[in-house]
Amino acid sequence: MLRHTVPVLVLLAASSVPALAAPFCVDNRTSVSITMGFGDDKFDRNADERALNEADLRTLQRMGVDATSVERWNGCIRAFVRNGDGSQSMAYFDPNTMRQVW
Repeated sequence: MLRHTVPVLVLLAASSVPALAAPFCVDNRTSVSITMGFGDDKFDRNADERALNEADLRTLQRMGVDATSVERWNGCIRAFVRNGDGSQSMAYFDPNTMRQVW
């Protein structure tokens, strides 16, 4: 019995590792977008995404995070952060609480 249990446990442990490899956030904020008028950005979804990223960047910077750019990734806010030694790293934040999750 033990001979069959160990490989099964190893297989279960190995299959759960990819789930832990990246953060997963759920953005449950509601948003309503009403667009009126004429112009190039009338149907440009990228303009909305850029505006959201800029707002997230400003919020993180006000919190003291030295972020240079942000984007939505896997439901999280992925921020590119400047470290004290001048290098850059990625940090992940929950979009609802702005707490760092990874």
